[in-house]
Amino acid sequence: MKKFWKEVSVEQVDGGYQVALDGRGIRTQGKRPQIVQTAALAELLADEWRAQGKDIDPASFPHRDMADYAIDRIATAADDIPAKLIGFMETDTLCYRADPDEPLYKRQLDMWEPLVTAFEMREDIRVERASGIIHKPQPPESLAKLRARIDALDPFTLAALFATTSLSASLIIGLGTLEADADSETLWDAANCEEDWQVELWGDDFEAADRRARRKRDFLRAVEFARASATP
Repeated sequence: MKKFWKEVSVEQVDGGYQVALDGRGIRTQGKRPQIVQTAALAELLADEWRAQGKDIDPASFPHRDMADYAIDRIATAADDIPAKLIGFMETDTLCYRADPDEPLYKRQLDMWEPLVTAFEMREDIRVERASGIIHKPQPPESLAKLRARIDALDPFTLAALFATTSLSASLIIGLGTLEADADSETLWDAANCEEDWQVELWGDDFEAADRRARRKRDFLRAVEFARASATP
């Protein structure tokens, strides 16, 4: 599709901010007004439109797609994202470690335990750890507190949280990205601890490295989206 507009702007409208092309407000893929809650998030969306050349690249709108998902699917409760996020906590990567006599265990302990401990203190909950593949249920009271925390989040933050949690297979990491002082690179490295360990042992290949780079890019974009959503 050819570029069909000349000017991209951000307009303040009822309920928030909206990107406009030549004065006409953008709508979601579900045909709803694409109104977001902060000017910073609207500018992030606008930048994607400003970056287009003569031909529109549909793959270059990751933030638009995330905003649409928040509006069309999460805000309408078409997808029960809070329930899916709690499901990740039941099998959280950071809670399942190698056997203590394996070399990988030491690296997991060094990278993961500080994040899990900080998470417990921040959320005022207790988290179960396990070695091996045997499932160890999380305390019901911990899950209830986390569910209440997640239910209080706005649809845009939930969209970003679902992306970071899915990509890292860890709600601990996902919620960690929402903290103001979060180190996204450190969190991503923790999520990839086991994969990086395997690469060190057996080497890497082009397809795996490319896939890992794309997943990291998507993770960092989701963190950027969440921060813009929290910035007035």
